[in-house]
Amino acid sequence: MREQSNIPKRSSNRRSFLKNGLTAAGAATMAPGLLANGSTLFAQAQEQATGALSKGDAALLRFAAAAEIIESDFWRQYNELAGIQDNEVQGGSGNPIYTEKLKTLDEDMDVYIHDNTDDEITHFRFLNAYLASKGAASANLDKFRTLPSSKATGARQIGRLTNLMQLTLDTSWWTRYRGFANNPDLDPNFRFPQAVPDLSKGQFPAIPRTDADLSPDAHIQAIANTAALHFPTIEQGGNSLYPALAQRANSVEVLRILISIGPTETMHFQTWADKATHTVSPPLAPLTDPTNGLTFPDLSNAGKLFTPNLIMPEPCPFLSRRLPKCSIIRPTETKGAAIGAVKFLTDMGLFIGQSKAFFELLQALAQDADAATRGTI
Repeated sequence: MREQSNIPKRSSNRRSFLKNGLTAAGAATMAPGLLANGSTLFAQAQEQATGALSKGDAALLRFAAAAEIIESDFWRQYNELAGIQDNEVQGGSGNPIYTEKLKTLDEDMDVYIHDNTDDEITHFRFLNAYLASKGAASANLDKFRTLPSSKATGARQIGRLTNLMQLTLDTSWWTRYRGFANNPDLDPNFRFPQAVPDLSKGQFPAIPRTDADLSPDAHIQAIANTAALHFPTIEQGGNSLYPALAQRANSVEVLRILISIGPTETMHFQTWADKATHTVSPPLAPLTDPTNGLTFPDLSNAGKLFTPNLIMPEPCPFLSRRLPKCSIIRPTETKGAAIGAVKFLTDMGLFIGQSKAFFELLQALAQDADAATRGTI
């Protein structure tokens, strides 16, 4: 079993959890005076009168904020090396060779990377500010910024939350969105084929670890290709997470927040899904990294399930097979959505090197979000 798959069990000490993992600004004021067994209408009226959030709504937004902080951390790393450094996204000085290899996939990659990074930063800042405005605890992961940076030219030498140098990518989203017969919500045990099988079998860098990774040419292109496939892999996760969390919201305003931020993740996914097609199409594909054997196949003639330019979601079964097929986000099952997101990120290798306390905090945040229930205080 790989190290990153071991997620420690949640600590039962809530006082320690709040002290160590959260900015507990006004946490004690969460929904005072509400009756645990009162009606939903009474609870909502009280919340509107006091401006407080229900415990569940606060947990949903807090988990979303933590997820956005994590996203912001790795997107900043990409931006430092291959994006645009400006007043919106500061830090880093760029790596010309790595940037060029990403631009081989699309000449505007630096702009897209910058804008995606900026979006994630605004998401967590808004969510934390909203939580604080309601007297609820916000998310703060700063104590866990301990992982090393890339040593390649262009990267800042600061502590990180995430590791982009040992990724294991599940690219089955490729066939999940092109397939029309199966939906993971209805077929949880169905295994969708991988677009790039090799990425699911090892640990590969998505950024140059040092300047030694800038050659040979096929090696740095493979690193850029890995990044290009990591982008949609991550964003399709957020694409599903927000509608899954929204189904548990009590407050109409919290629902509005979740269904307003969620579609931006979908826009990101659609953009990156398009760029990723170039990693498995001529003239870049097929490509084999001479240093580790990682191969990006040519999928241009591999059949409809793999066809690169089919980036719109195909209709699939939804809710029931008795109903017509529908083009949808998939999955959107709400049960265990937050815990599933933590497992997804962990299995990816994004947290290799993180502490036991970090995993305990993420597990606690996720369990609280998954415990949120509509119609409760």
